[in-house]
Amino acid sequence: MGTVVVGYVPKPEGEAALATAIDEARLRGAKLVVVNSHRGGPDLDREAAAAAEAELEAVQARLAGAEVEHEVRHLIRGFEPAEDLISIAEANDAELIVIGLRRRSPVGKLILGSNAQRILLDAKCPVLAVKGGD
Repeated sequence: MGTVVVGYVPKPEGEAALATAIDEARLRGAKLVVVNSHRGGPDLDREAAAAAEAELEAVQARLAGAEVEHEVRHLIRGFEPAEDLISIAEANDAELIVIGLRRRSPVGKLILGSNAQRILLDAKCPVLAVKGGD
C-alpha cells in the first residue's frame, strides 16, 4: 500500500489540499498521512494549541467518514512546515505530497510561499499543488 502525505492548515488552502488528498488516496488505494506542523515558540500559546487540537479533531471525524486508511500528525518540533512534510514523506516512502496554495495577486504570483517552494523543489516524490477557495 502506498502513502499520500498532505500538509494541512485550517484555512481554505488546507481544506482544498485535504479534499484532494482524500480523493487521491482513494484513487490509489493508499494510506493518507495528514501533517499539521507548527514551529512553536511565542506564537503558539495555550489557546492557539487548543484551537489547533480542536481543528484536528474535526479532521479526524471527516477522515473517519472518508473510508480511507489514515493518520493525523500534529507536530510542534521547531522545524519549518516544509521540513516536517518532506521528512514524513520520505520516512513513509510517499508516492505523492499534496499541498494547498492560497490565491495571490498578480505581483504576489511572482513570489511563491517559501514552504511551498521548498516542498516543490526538494521533495523526492511528485507534489500536487491545489488552489484554496476564495
